[in-house]
Amino acid sequence: MKGSDYIAGFLAARGVPHVFEVVGGMITHLVDSLGRQPGIRVVSVHHEQAAAFAAEGEARMTGIPGVAMATSGPGATNLLTGIGSCYFDSVPAVFITGQVNRHEQKGDRAIRQLGFQEMDIVSMAAPITKAAWSVMSAEEIPRRLADAFALALSGRPGPVLLDIPMDVQRLDVAAGVDSGPTDKDDLADCADGIDAIDELVAALASAKRPLILAGGGIRSAQVCELFRAFVDRVHVPVVNSLMGVDLLPYGHPLRVGLIGSYGNRWANLALGRCDFLLVLGSRLDVRQTGSDTGAFKGDRLIYHVDCEPGEMNNRVTGCHSILSHLRPFFRAALDATASTPFADWVAWSGEIAELRQEWPDTLELANSPGINPNELMHQISRGSRNAAAFVADVGQHQMWAAQSLELEPDQRFLTSGGMGAMGFGLPAAVGAACASRGRPVVLIAGDGGFQLNIQELQTVVRNRLPVKMVILNNRCHGMVRQFQQSYFHERYQSTLWGYSAPDFGRVAAAYGIESCVVGQPSDVTAGLEQLWADPSAPFLAEVAIDTFANAYPKIAFGHPITEMEPFAKPLEMEGT
Repeated sequence: MKGSDYIAGFLAARGVPHVFEVVGGMITHLVDSLGRQPGIRVVSVHHEQAAAFAAEGEARMTGIPGVAMATSGPGATNLLTGIGSCYFDSVPAVFITGQVNRHEQKGDRAIRQLGFQEMDIVSMAAPITKAAWSVMSAEEIPRRLADAFALALSGRPGPVLLDIPMDVQRLDVAAGVDSGPTDKDDLADCADGIDAIDELVAALASAKRPLILAGGGIRSAQVCELFRAFVDRVHVPVVNSLMGVDLLPYGHPLRVGLIGSYGNRWANLALGRCDFLLVLGSRLDVRQTGSDTGAFKGDRLIYHVDCEPGEMNNRVTGCHSILSHLRPFFRAALDATASTPFADWVAWSGEIAELRQEWPDTLELANSPGINPNELMHQISRGSRNAAAFVADVGQHQMWAAQSLELEPDQRFLTSGGMGAMGFGLPAAVGAACASRGRPVVLIAGDGGFQLNIQELQTVVRNRLPVKMVILNNRCHGMVRQFQQSYFHERYQSTLWGYSAPDFGRVAAAYGIESCVVGQPSDVTAGLEQLWADPSAPFLAEVAIDTFANAYPKIAFGHPITEMEPFAKPLEMEGT
């Protein structure tokens, strides 16, 4: 069969439900073959970056590698931000780019370009993929596809790129399509550090104030249920990173809250007081620990479980390292704790509860006029119990959402962590909605980030996706404006000065989407009723937030994680 037909059949056999793309000359064979392939829906977006983010959103919901395609040249380069996002946040994905015909490639010629839109995307993507390959013959297509899917899922998941010249796409492939699904590679079950489990369990049992720090690696490893079973077994309170917001439901008795740069104040204080910390699926970057890594380590015992040796004792030294993937770790830990009596740590849990009562999230901005962003997140959650996921773009709203959303056991929280890409939210919500099979998805975005991929409103409408969009409009780039307030003597160049946003209601109307404006606290209930009046339809709610509302608490840079703004002041300008 023709190479492009083989690719379409392979993707269908691997259970890929959607392929996200912007059409271009060098992928016309692929688009045609996919359009004729039963079981796969081609979702045409309006920017290749959006295709990449949508593939990421779907992959994070399903665990199946997301697939996005782009033509050569600018189409391929536009994918790079989304490819990097998958790489940094350990999301399995396969990106396919069309390339100019083999006879149009410059090869070793001392020229910039031979074919129109010729681009060496493989070299560009190599640092932010698990592998990037040029497929230069029909015979390579079956092997490279199989390898790409296996590699995307094995070990620490991530993206793989295949660059396929147009003439190769139309060549005949002799092999038949392998109908079996791609399973995770056996690497996913390697566990060199499992021998340390008994030592860890003994240290945990003797702790007085233990904590578990749960990170995004738990979702990447697809072991959330094992994690929850382990937490229920050992009865240890759990703090989470930004990428671990949805690991325990809001009402779980052992859930503490978000830690890190913008963590819940009570959660950071609890981390500062703990004497034992078990780190699961978190790389302990500066956004989690603050810049004072010595204070983060302190005198406490830290056991760090990770599948990459380089991540352990990297920034925070003196940790006990357990080199293991999380699935075998949890299996071994559940076995090792089956007959171990653990204390309920009642006094410690009560101490954390008192901290939470003393420092509630809704009082961090008690003196800010207008709508309280943290209270808004609680209200949105209570009105959105049937949502499959909350997708947060990047900015202050992202932090308020992570601090205050009340997630149900089956609800997901998706955001851009390592890449921190503004514009992630709307296209990722498209991918999440495609994966959720009719269940609505709530998008929480800022006015600045929403404008970066606003064109995907047409994708939402054309595909009848139930995306409920909540735009927190503070009429500025709020997170950087807050940075300028702290370090640039309130010179708000390009965040407030020289920045503007449109009337989002009129923009929504241009796409045929209904909308409302929520201007005062008294408007929130009515606005949420409008948002959910038709659960199956997209809707946009624009919520007015005070321009000078800051995301608090925030670690005062240079201080320990327990010392947070606005009460503590930074010792120096933060560099990240």
